[in-house]
Amino acid sequence: MSIKINKDKCLGCGKCKEICPGNLIYIDKNKKAFIKYPKDCWGCTSCVKECPVHAVDFYLGADIGGMGSLMHTEKNGDILSWIIKKSDGETTRIDINTKESNKY
Repeated sequence: MSIKINKDKCLGCGKCKEICPGNLIYIDKNKKAFIKYPKDCWGCTSCVKECPVHAVDFYLGADIGGMGSLMHTEKNGDILSWIIKKSDGETTRIDINTKESNKY
């Protein structure tokens, strides 16, 4: 499992670097985030959820049924959206109301 960081979108805020439990994300001299050893990524998606500009995508490999799709999140109030871009160009959006999702 791994992430992909789009340097064109990256603001260099460092939020992904701060949240990464494996200390795998670095900021380069141009103030852009990068992952030095993608194969070491645990797949926790913390950085994906933390990025304010959606510059971090999670690679959904064949081993988990993603067949090369990329996923990122977007937050709007209480709604957390998981956006999945399939390799054929199709996009799927899953909206979750974070206030309602854990009511038991």
